Amino acid sequence: MFTLLQEVAAADATVEAAMVTVSHANAAIGAGLAVVGAGIGIGLIGHGAGLGIARQPEAVGDIKGNAIVLAALVEGATFFAIVVGLLFALK
Repeated sequence: MFTLLQEVAAADATVEAAMVTVSHANAAIGAGLAVVGAGIGIGLIGHGAGLGIARQPEAVGDIKGNAIVLAALVEGATFFAIVVGLLFALK
């Protein structure tokens, strides 16, 4: 009876360790997806700014300033997502 209980406890610990590993992997994947999303978002901001400057060259200063502010907001949200993902992964 005692050996059966030991086997069940060992199997339970193995399942729990596997669940923790999967949880950490999911958190790391989430942090990676946040980085990919930020890259796409900043690329679209740059694309839009380039098109706007090409259409109205006299508005370079305003367009550039707005693009930099938007890119900074996207990066801030990305860093927040990365930190949350890493906190879950390293938990």
